[in-house]
Amino acid sequence: MLRFFQKKPKEKQPPRLLDMYGNPIMEGDEIISHRYELGQCIVELEGLEYFYVSKHSGKRVSYTKMIDAITGNQKVKKVG
Repeated sequence: MLRFFQKKPKEKQPPRLLDMYGNPIMEGDEIISHRYELGQCIVELEGLEYFYVSKHSGKRVSYTKMIDAITGNQKVKKVG
């Protein structure tokens, strides 16, 4: 009888990312990074983690390193 009232476990989803102006960032978007000298990047999703991949150098940086401590948004600017 108690099984009827149990909640179903939710599937894990990737975090919701926002650029420095509050625009949502999705996989495949082009952004300009303001850290780590990445320049223009493409957003990639691997598992449940986002990565910024530089178009110029090919360097790959996790989204967790781009979090602004005050706002909680990413230190990137969405292109377009």
